[in-house]
Amino acid sequence: MKTESMHIGQRVKHPQYGIGIVKALNEHSADIQFSDLKRTISPETSELQPAEAQAALSGLELPLAQFVEQVVGTTLDRLGMERPDEVVSGLGQRWRGGRVVLKPADPALQSKEVEIDVFFHKIVMMRNNLRVLEQKLNASETLTAADKVDWQQYLTRCYGSMTTFNVLFREKDDQF
Repeated sequence: MKTESMHIGQRVKHPQYGIGIVKALNEHSADIQFSDLKRTISPETSELQPAEAQAALSGLELPLAQFVEQVVGTTLDRLGMERPDEVVSGLGQRWRGGRVVLKPADPALQSKEVEIDVFFHKIVMMRNNLRVLEQKLNASETLTAADKVDWQQYLTRCYGSMTTFNVLFREKDDQF
């Protein structure tokens, strides 16, 4: 194994010492922490191998950044997670570029302004987190059916409280 292909924190396998973690790298040696002790080894002459699967891409016909973006996008889609730019696209057109202004009753106090895109993003994240909580609740094997019903009622009330913000959503299917 070549020293330049290694990195600190990498898990490696040595034929005599077993699995270890790279702690430091020098030009021709590596300090590796094995279960018994730390050893300084020459990776190129010691039959050292990566302990984890390695990936190599050849013949890639698009920029690596674009490839990674596509992989991450597909992963997010399969997990049902929304991307920040898609969250903003769910905002009704009339609200784009707007601001939420909170004015205190006391005129001596300063008001607070927040870009509506940021506010909307936080609401969508809250909705998504409530959905995940609901899924975990329903899938729980440790809660009794009565406990699940009790917790589900709390979630339903949270969704009900959030309906105030339905006016912000472009699509009715995205609302609370």
